[in-house]
Amino acid sequence: MAQRLLLRRFLTSVISRKPPQGVWASVTSRTLQTPLYNASGLTGMPNPVRTVHTTRVCSTTFNVQDGPDFQDRVVNSETPVVVDFHAQWCGPCKILGPRLEKMVAKQHGKVVMAKVDIDDHTDLAIEYEVSAVPTVLAIKNGDVVDKFVGIKDEDQLEAFLKKLIG
Repeated sequence: MAQRLLLRRFLTSVISRKPPQGVWASVTSRTLQTPLYNASGLTGMPNPVRTVHTTRVCSTTFNVQDGPDFQDRVVNSETPVVVDFHAQWCGPCKILGPRLEKMVAKQHGKVVMAKVDIDDHTDLAIEYEVSAVPTVLAIKNGDVVDKFVGIKDEDQLEAFLKKLIG
C-alpha cells in the first residue's frame, strides 16, 4: 500500500511538471540529445551524452514462402543455407529456433538460415524426409550435406555451422 502511494505521488509530480520552452534541442540525423536534470526539474542545456548510430541491417534469416521460393533462395543459393523445419505447436522448436538464429548471425553472412513451417509446407517436409521436428538441414550448392533432429546446445550448433562453412 505504501509503495502504491509513493508511486502515485511520484508519477503525479512528474506528469504535472511542464518543461520550459526551448529545453529540447533539435535532433540531428545521427545523435539524440537528452536534457539535463537537477533537483528543481529540467534545465535548458541539452546533454549530448547518449548517441544512437544507425546502421544497415543485414538479415541472415528468412521464412520460406512456397516451393519456388525454397528452390530460388535455398537450393540455388551460392551461400550455404541452414534450413530449420519447425512447427508453431512444437516446444523444442521454440527453443532451438532463436538459438540457431543467434548462432547463424554470429557467422556474419557466411551462412544464411531458412525457416520452413511444416504445417504450411508439407510438400517440402516430405521431399526432405522430415519425420520429426525440429529437423535442421545443412544445404551447400543445392545438396544436403548434414542433418540433425532435436535440440542441440550452442557448442554443438557452432560445430555444425563450422562443418557447413568448411
